[in-house]
Amino acid sequence: MEIREIPEPIPGPGQIKIEVKAAAICGSDLHIFHDAIGIPQNPPFVLGHEFCGVIAEIGEGVIGWKKGDRVTSQTAVSFCGKCVNCNTGRYNLCDERKTLGFWYNGAFAKYTIVPDARVHLLPDNVSFNAGAVTEPTASVVHPVLELTVITAGDVVLVNGPGGIGLIALQVAKAQGAIVIVTGTTVDQERLEKAKELGADYVVNVQEIDLDTFIKSITNGLGVDVVLECTGVEAAANSALKVIKKQGKYTQIGLFGKPITLDFEIICYKELMVTGSLGSTWTSWHRALKLMKIGKVNNELIVSHSFPITEWEKAFKMFENKEGLKIVLTPAE
Repeated sequence: MEIREIPEPIPGPGQIKIEVKAAAICGSDLHIFHDAIGIPQNPPFVLGHEFCGVIAEIGEGVIGWKKGDRVTSQTAVSFCGKCVNCNTGRYNLCDERKTLGFWYNGAFAKYTIVPDARVHLLPDNVSFNAGAVTEPTASVVHPVLELTVITAGDVVLVNGPGGIGLIALQVAKAQGAIVIVTGTTVDQERLEKAKELGADYVVNVQEIDLDTFIKSITNGLGVDVVLECTGVEAAANSALKVIKKQGKYTQIGLFGKPITLDFEIICYKELMVTGSLGSTWTSWHRALKLMKIGKVNNELIVSHSFPITEWEKAFKMFENKEGLKIVLTPAE
């Protein structure tokens, strides 16, 4: 990975050119950096898929948008449009899906090009920094609200107080859940942020036995829902132990490698287990509404902003769990 000068892109028919104002670093960007991700890639390409900006230019045939509109965009640049997943709105699962920042040039640049059908208007009360976190918000809304289903009073365990975990906390709270957020000693500041964002309980698993704690607040039953956001083997196995019988386990974080899980627990407890990949139009629509009405406050999640020329420093901070969401801005 390196900083490189490339030609300024020109939008084709049905495309929109966006001037990037803020682009956040995602865990998958680190996986790409370490060559440890299974999502199709087409190097060389510009990274970055969590972003927002203003419309700089509109391609032929685009209607309903104008130059200067504050926008953000989905990442699925292309998919087949014919398979059963595409025809039922689940294009995130299309075998031919190719995404921004993996296959097509992404948002770690001054400009990026996206199809007009993937663009969403950014609410006026959402800043560019907060708007850059729309994509991970949609990628949390999809598993938490569309795949898992949380109802008022559910006890929800959110494993990991990183950016995804803190968004999952807020989305679960918006449904009326009682939320526990876990972390380790290195996550102390993030656990404090979880409290600020409304967590009912925060647990440092290096200081408190999670199983004992969960039993004490659930009358020995276990949690109703687990949202596993760490992508850490030990955390996933621990979560399986504290979930109640017939509870729901949703894997959101990526491990970046094969792991070992005690799958017999899934049988013995009759657990409902699901994974999640990306987002859909509906999850973007709901995410932006939650941001607009303040149920999800991404302003509090963005901790640092760096010019794109300092990407190495920003990546190192992100990998060392320093801060929360880190935003890169185009060099002037």
